[in-house]
Amino acid sequence: MTPRISLAVVAALAAGCSMNLNPFSSSGPGEVRRDMGGATEYRCDGNRRFWVRRVDATTVWLIAPDREVRLARIGAEGSQRYGIGNVVLELDGNQAKLQDPPATFTNCKLPSAEPEKPAAKPQP
Repeated sequence: MTPRISLAVVAALAAGCSMNLNPFSSSGPGEVRRDMGGATEYRCDGNRRFWVRRVDATTVWLIAPDREVRLARIGAEGSQRYGIGNVVLELDGNQAKLQDPPATFTNCKLPSAEPEKPAAKPQP
């Protein structure tokens, strides 16, 4: 293969690899991922969200906008705080708070815990 053809092949392959595969993005192929495999969704202020999957009694799996992280329980048995490094997840019934510096996800709730919006009234 000549150098010009090789360069064209590499450029074509690189163009095909520039897809957006982030499941949290607002466009592109990432939007097809809907099933989080048994994880619980939390919706937060600022139209932000994340998912939590319990691994066992002392560990959860955090599915955040930019990555997935395994978090260990912080504190005594029964504690609902989990973390690793600077990342801390606090669960409290239907609510949660996630600190992932520099981001903080606040006022996070289970979708079923959010008040239902009134149905639109039909116009005559």
